[in-house]
Amino acid sequence: MFKPYEIGPYFDEMLDQNGNPKKHYQSFYNVLQDLTDEELKEKQETANLNFLRQGITFTVYGNDGGTERTMPFDFIPIIIPAEKWREIEKGMIQRVEALNLFLDDIYHEQNILKDGIIPRELIEQNPYFYFQQAGDIDIPLRNHIFLAGIDLIKDDHGVYRVLEDNLRNPSGMSYVYQNRYVMRQVCPEFFSEHSLNMLEQQMGYLHSALMSHLPKNASRTSDPRAVLLTPGMYNSAYYDHVFLAQRMNIPLVEGRDLLVKNNIVYMKTIRGLKRVDIIYRRIDDDFLDPKAFRKDSHLGVPGLVDAYRAGNVSIVNGIGNGVADDKAMYAYVPDMIKYYLNEEAIIPNVETFILRDPHQREWVLEHLDELVIKNVGASGGYDMLIGPHATDEELMIFREKILENPNQYIAQPTIKLSRAPVYQNGRFYPCHVDLRVFVMKGENINIFPGGLSRVALKEGSLVVNSSQGGGAKDTWVLKEEMQHAEQGS
Repeated sequence: MFKPYEIGPYFDEMLDQNGNPKKHYQSFYNVLQDLTDEELKEKQETANLNFLRQGITFTVYGNDGGTERTMPFDFIPIIIPAEKWREIEKGMIQRVEALNLFLDDIYHEQNILKDGIIPRELIEQNPYFYFQQAGDIDIPLRNHIFLAGIDLIKDDHGVYRVLEDNLRNPSGMSYVYQNRYVMRQVCPEFFSEHSLNMLEQQMGYLHSALMSHLPKNASRTSDPRAVLLTPGMYNSAYYDHVFLAQRMNIPLVEGRDLLVKNNIVYMKTIRGLKRVDIIYRRIDDDFLDPKAFRKDSHLGVPGLVDAYRAGNVSIVNGIGNGVADDKAMYAYVPDMIKYYLNEEAIIPNVETFILRDPHQREWVLEHLDELVIKNVGASGGYDMLIGPHATDEELMIFREKILENPNQYIAQPTIKLSRAPVYQNGRFYPCHVDLRVFVMKGENINIFPGGLSRVALKEGSLVVNSSQGGGAKDTWVLKEEMQHAEQGS
């Protein structure tokens, strides 16, 4: 049975300060209490076996190449009340709309720069700003963000904050489905007590959003063709690519499967060339087209950018989105929301120090051991310093990195991330969690109900990325009627 632990200075998702379950966790807690130690161990082992059998994996890159691993899973879910989820939905819609307006602006009129809201050099010197390839293009729906993955955390007061925006190739949606599938296999008794928002219709929304991005010169057929372009099976998110292509019923292709003739993209098939109208690409900009970006890329399609600029094919997410989810640009998103929507941010940022500013940099260098330092262009938990956990040598290395290239780094306070119970190796203990919310944008915006809850399974760790030892939990969004029933009982 579940054994409570010390809450400490952290906000706990399931328990209050006295170690009692919160209202929206009460039904789950009651079922959990009825399980014996043997049943708990069996459920965890069965869950891990399910992931292994289904080949649900990701790749960790190291000095010796890539290592294939199954996604670590914990069967105690994150449960979100309906009214809290409504707040998240509003905040996500607001944020993605502002970010899309920002992208459309800087690749066209650049009014936000002319009005001095964002320093011009932050855009023009940004390595992910590709005006030559993506500027002044009339793209479908004026929409640069087909799929966003917004990472949220809760601070020690239980307030949601945006940790970062992922607008290039956000991954993890497949794991949301597989977490739910495995959870239903392993713990069916939990579901009989809960009424949850379902995931089944979400792939239909994703497919509709994708197909709404028809290029202006689309092939005039009743059946436009979309494909998912992957770098191939050695990519860390390849499982994600296969899953999404299958669920949306679109071909999964590599660069060698496509060619461009007369600025039109074709897919090679056994029945000859078939025109392609929409490309959901999971290849980074640099490797997309060797004629427009890196000449040594063998992953992309020569001439693809010319076809894109000619309006003969759509590429989603848009080329050059990286300038908006750069960690230095993150600090300006509340200003974008105010500028484009005349609203205050519904979900606030984490306080962020811009190290290109000499006064902020000086203060940060004096407090390195208290802060988190992040490379503005890195992801997956790489090139990051967590000051309170760092050695003197690590602090010295990052001090030199900041002094050498201050524009490349930001600093943030070490937030007491919320925690949730996990069951691993035969015992319960608390671990830090975050939530990646997926936003699908076409003619309408849909927010995926729940998203990917990531957990730092190593006790005391703040790093939730699977590549750094983190795992995942199922995420439940309660329906309104369920909450009313629980509160009335």
